Parts: sequence; structure tokens; C-alpha cells
Amino acid sequence: MRAQDVVWLLLFSALALVSPRRTSAELEMLAALAIVQLAAPRISALATDRGRAMVVAVKLLLGFLLIGVTGGILSSYYLILLLPVLSAATTVGPAGTALTTALACLAYLAFLPLAFSFGFLIDMELLRDVSLRVLFLPVVAYLTYQLARENREQAARARETAAELAETNRRLLEAEASARRAERLAALGQLTAGLAHELRNPLGTIKASSEMLLDRLDAPRHEEDGGLPQELAGYISSEVDRANHLVSRFLEFARPLKLRLAPTDLNALADQAISHLERERPEAAAQFHKNYDPAVPQLQADAELLERVVFNLLRNAIEASPPGSVVTVRTRYAQGVAELAVLDRGQGIPAESREQIFNPFFTTKPTGIGLGLAISSKIVDEHGGLIQVESEPGRGSAFLVQLPVERPQSL
Repeated sequence: MRAQDVVWLLLFSALALVSPRRTSAELEMLAALAIVQLAAPRISALATDRGRAMVVAVKLLLGFLLIGVTGGILSSYYLILLLPVLSAATTVGPAGTALTTALACLAYLAFLPLAFSFGFLIDMELLRDVSLRVLFLPVVAYLTYQLARENREQAARARETAAELAETNRRLLEAEASARRAERLAALGQLTAGLAHELRNPLGTIKASSEMLLDRLDAPRHEEDGGLPQELAGYISSEVDRANHLVSRFLEFARPLKLRLAPTDLNALADQAISHLERERPEAAAQFHKNYDPAVPQLQADAELLERVVFNLLRNAIEASPPGSVVTVRTRYAQGVAELAVLDRGQGIPAESREQIFNPFFTTKPTGIGLGLAISSKIVDEHGGLIQVESEPGRGSAFLVQLPVERPQSL
């Protein structure tokens, strides 16, 4: 039981105890008012505007009946009409408060002609008392409504402040994660650059040696070996080419980017990336759903690098989604930021992998090397933007790229 419920019980119990009459009708009205007051907040159906209006009407009716069974215009319970008035002022708005206050005044004044019809002498002193009691109701209603409105406005401002603080905290956490990722990328980039340069020289030597070996091998002379020497030399050459490709990717990740900025249409860029992927994978042509915002303005960006980001996200989405499922590409513009989102219908990304997914050499693919998203993150960072992922296991993933339309001067 809530503390206010105890207070209401004590109040109605005290009214019943100190009443000089204590008739059964009086006690029944008091009990009914107590039940309505205590039960109404617990009934969800009464939490609507119509429900609250019904509660106020019931309280007004019960208050009118209580005054009627305890002496009418001379009843000591005239203040019970404050109960529906206060309830209206705190729950049903200004129009409902004004209507309830007017009905409460009329309900009390209705006992005057009734008293006169029973031969009760109504003098000026009684009329002044009745007038003061009636005028007291709108004064209390107005003050209570003003106080309730101020409380509601303060609560709304507190909720807005809490939401702003939560959003600020979320952005700070994202910035901290981005800074940590940038530090890791810088360290790994230096390590990768040094390692790649050291590998290039021996790989070049191996490649040249394998080609010389192939040139000197006489195929007819080695027919009795089934051409095995030529085959092995060919393997050496092809694997060196593959290793060189990996080294090139490492260097690409480690090398500082030089952006060639130009006005770029984000929607057209997404179309180019989709066309590029459809040429590479014709079976994916029918799998894209475009949801572009025509209000996205042009932004200063390196279109070639950004297209690689979108292409990489689209390819990952196709690979993550079941065959035949749709990949959604969405753009929108809000508050100076252009956003591109790629949504797949895959199995989602486990929570423990989401923070690492943009780290170099982290991959969940059997044949991947884990540089695609790392390079994409680096490109977006160089544009002053942010790339993040939202995912729920079993329900797919959404990769969001947010880019400022007006680049800061420091970038």
C-alpha cells in the first residue's frame, strides 16, 4: 500500500468518526468516495482521458449526494466538493477543470432553492457564507491547475534533459570507442607497413626465381616426372602473386589517405556501388531494395573511396544474407549529417564481436583477412564521419555510415 493510500484511509476514517450524525447514508457515501479514491489509480482502464473524466464525474456525484444526506446547504461536508475539483485540476486539463468547477458550484447552489422549497429561512448572512464557499472552489481549482501544470512542465523538461544527457553519453562512448580504434589502427598500421615492406623484397626474389625456373625447365625432358617440376614452379609463382596481393592490402591499410574532395551525390554513389556489385555478381541483381531520401544534399567527399566503402558493405550484406533475401540500402539527411545504411537479413553479429568488427585482421569469414571493414572505417574517419553497426542475433545487421555535409575546417 502506498503512503498516500494510508493518508486517504485515515482522512475518510476521521470524517466518519467525528461526524455528529453518522447516519448509514452518510457512511455509505464516505465509503464509496474512499473506494473510488483508492481503486481508481489501480485500474488501467481508467488511466485514459475518458477514464479520468469518469472518475471525476463519479466523485462529483458522490460529493453531491453526501452533502444532500447531511443537511444540504447547511452540511459541514461542503468542502468535499474540493475532491473532484482537485482531481480535475491535476488530470483532465484546463477545459475539464473549468467544467468540473462550474458543475461543483452549481451542485452546491442547487441546495438553495431546495432549502427554500422546504420553508427554510435564507437570510443575507447565509447567502454571504454560501457565496464565499462557492467562490472558494474556482480559486482552489485555478491555483491547483497552475501548480500541476508547472510540475508537468518541469517533469517534461527533466525528461528532455535526461534524454539529451543519454544521447550525449552515447556519443561520448562512440567517440571514445572511435579514438581507441584509431589508436589501435595507427599502431597496427605502422607495424603492417614495416612488415609489408620487409616481405616485398623476398617475395620479389622468390617470384623472379620461380619464373627463371619455369623458363629453364625442359618439358619433354621431365615427361617421365609427369610434369611435376613445372607444376610446382607454377604453384610457387601463383602463391607469390597471392602473397603480393595481401601485402598490397596491408600497405593500403597502413598508407595515409589523400582525399580528392569534390561535390558528391550520395544517392548516385550508392547506385554506382550497386551496379559495380551486380556486374561482379549477376545473381545479386534482384536483391537490393533502394530507399533513398531525395533531400540528401551533395557533400564534399572522395567519391572513389566512398564507393569502395559502400561496395564493401553491400558485398558483406549479400554474403551474410540467405539466398534470395533482400538487402536494403537507405539514405537520409538530418541535422547536417548524411547517413547511408545497409541492412541485411543474415544471422546478425554476436555482441562480443561488434566492437572488434572494425579492427584490422578481425574476420568471421573462413577465407577473409579482416581488412575490408578496417579500411572502410579508415576512409569514413578521414571524411570526418562515423561508421557503426547495429545488430541483433537472428535478425540481421545494419551498418550505418554518417558523414557531415559541411566538413570542419580542421579536416
